[in-house]
Amino acid sequence: MNLTSFFTELKRRSVYKVAVAYAVVSWLLIQIATQVFPFLEIPNWAIRLVIVLLALGFPIALILAWAFELTPEGIKRAASAEGEVQRSRSRVWVYVALIAGALSLGLFFLGRYTASNRRSATVISDNKSIAVLPFESLSEDKSNAYFADGIQDQILARLSKIADLKVISRTSTQKYKSAPANLREIAQQLGVTNILEGSVQKAGDQVRITVQLINALKDNHLWADTYDRNMSNVFSVESDVAQKIAESLEAKLTGREKKAIAFIGTNNPAAYDALLHGLALRGSQDPDEVEKERGFFRRAVELDPNYAQAWAYLGGRELDIYPTVEQREKARREIETAIRLAPEMEEGHVAMGLYKYYALRDFDGALAELEIARAQEPNDWSVFYFSGLVLRRQGKIEEALRSMQQAAALDPLNQDIAVNLASTYRGMRRFDEARAMFDRALTIAPNDQNILANKAETYLAQGDLDKAWEIVSKLKLSPKDATLPIFMGTLQYRREYDEMVRQAQAILAKEPDYPPLVGQITHAATAMIYLMKGDRAAALPYAERARRDREELRRQKDVIPGLQGFYIIMEGHLGNRAEVEREIQELFDKTRNDKWEFPNAEASAAIGYTQLGDFDRALPLIQNALTQPSALSLTTAGLRLDPNWDPIRNDPRFRKLYEEKKP
Repeated sequence: MNLTSFFTELKRRSVYKVAVAYAVVSWLLIQIATQVFPFLEIPNWAIRLVIVLLALGFPIALILAWAFELTPEGIKRAASAEGEVQRSRSRVWVYVALIAGALSLGLFFLGRYTASNRRSATVISDNKSIAVLPFESLSEDKSNAYFADGIQDQILARLSKIADLKVISRTSTQKYKSAPANLREIAQQLGVTNILEGSVQKAGDQVRITVQLINALKDNHLWADTYDRNMSNVFSVESDVAQKIAESLEAKLTGREKKAIAFIGTNNPAAYDALLHGLALRGSQDPDEVEKERGFFRRAVELDPNYAQAWAYLGGRELDIYPTVEQREKARREIETAIRLAPEMEEGHVAMGLYKYYALRDFDGALAELEIARAQEPNDWSVFYFSGLVLRRQGKIEEALRSMQQAAALDPLNQDIAVNLASTYRGMRRFDEARAMFDRALTIAPNDQNILANKAETYLAQGDLDKAWEIVSKLKLSPKDATLPIFMGTLQYRREYDEMVRQAQAILAKEPDYPPLVGQITHAATAMIYLMKGDRAAALPYAERARRDREELRRQKDVIPGLQGFYIIMEGHLGNRAEVEREIQELFDKTRNDKWEFPNAEASAAIGYTQLGDFDRALPLIQNALTQPSALSLTTAGLRLDPNWDPIRNDPRFRKLYEEKKP
């Protein structure tokens, strides 16, 4: 074929038209990618990939146009087509080539982009992600170390208000040292690109704060500054640092965000100093440390009664560690003061959300407060975490999981989030996923006894007593966490009553005068052990002590549903119908709107009725508890193994429940 006939053949086969059409559409696709992908926060590599794929597709489209044609009789090799069809088919081939290219490209990106979404729960651009590492205290006076922690916390709080950034929580960053050498590794562990380091030196009323922003993946310094201030004018440093970081990372700030970042809570240096003292103690669950923290926040509001942030932190801390009715009322007043002083401040609405959740069990109200807080501070892990807990109580389990997963993305080294995700999977009877998440929590807190106990409980729920025992037999037992109840539950399923008695006696001998909250469950559980063992006489003194604990809790209006369930089961074993009926009614009234707790209440009530021989009332409760997710979800393995069900075990209706279903 000579050159002239070759070009004639190219024209006859519509290769020119396909080439022009392909070029035009490729240009259009590239324009769409460059304009739309950044808006959707698809990584920049995806744009480059579009260009490469379109370039690779160009010769393929030309080859297809040369080799094949579409005729009224179907697709044929070009050599076998009849000449009269050539003019009519050219436009069709343009469409075919374009559709084929578009489909290929679409399918490729669907797979790549969804895979990317599976790898990351966040949609923030990698370049706009940041972790603030602990600030180094350079003060000669070691007692000033709190100041560095507090400054870090305040800078982090302001950055968290910027929706265009992904900001890792302090809980995760506190696990690292100040100014570490391996910034790239830390950035990869936390899922960020940028890291802020800093140091603080305080001498008397003089403060020097040095900060530097680093792209940890490229080892590139983006911005640095040093602030020399007197305590009387140190308040604006955190706002200035947050603003400079946002500019360096090209984050878009709304007017509301600019106002929130610039907000200064107090102009009183002593009040500010007291707040930083309190913030340095945040996170501890030790009662003495919590009281110290409250003391600093109280001092802050005494020095500046208009210090809204300090009021919010004080009210929130009043709710920790089983608050009394008096403490709950005090918390309400303090939180309302915070919101009145600064209605747009996130901390006040978080605290009010927790108050409505823990103190009032007003789940709708709690979620509404947390939604307000989320709009004000979109990077606060605690808002997503507590929203997940509330959604779980509302029975919105999948939404709860998503919310807690968002919290985990912002605070990847927070073991509490991992444990609650695991507990949610366990409550849904998704035991493999629960154990995987408990293992994740153990990488954060190796050998944590409480986490190990909860992992063992997943095996217990499935009836795998050997694997459960392998874990619980090595635990350090305490009545103040999950270790002892799960250890005793394993012994109970194994029907090793003598060992249960020995363990109970050892614990009571160690601390005979438990407060009513711990005492009720300890004494009620000991009474039940003796009753299951068949020793009623030995059980009665412990049952009487449990009743005294119960009345004290009732007087304090501090009855927890889980403990109430223990009391129902104990009274059922003792045959006290009137007490069982009264407690069940009270428990149901208290938990009926709590979708996460109510199935547990039904299971406890079912055991109470079973012990009374009232099988007709027990069975519907068992059936419902078996089908609903809950904190301690009943399983068919539990029906088979738990001696509490022995009185109903020969009822064919009961046997049918666990013989037809898996755990």
